[in-house]
Amino acid sequence: MPRPGLGRPRKKPDSLAADKAYSNGLIREYLRRRGIRHTIPEKADSQAARIRKGSRGGRPPGFDEYRYKKRNTVERAINRLKQSRAVATRYDKRGYVFLGTATAAAVAIWLRT
Repeated sequence: MPRPGLGRPRKKPDSLAADKAYSNGLIREYLRRRGIRHTIPEKADSQAARIRKGSRGGRPPGFDEYRYKKRNTVERAINRLKQSRAVATRYDKRGYVFLGTATAAAVAIWLRT
């Protein structure tokens, strides 16, 4: 039974930050169609092709450097969590047990810093 006052569950994220591997036009178009803001750097060869086409190449996609730097911070934090074997292998069957394992690993990282 759903809890009152929470509304429908979300079906899409507010925004997405990805690396250059996801910078093709199909992915950007899909995200635009769904109304998902994205921060994806443009590949050097795609940028060169766009510039070579001149006015037919279109305008460059928007890129927010500050948001992309925050993505890097989150990625490094996840990699530090995965140094804990129990978090990386995820042998825990229940979600709440895994949450406790991940929380213990985060506390251990926090105490070490």
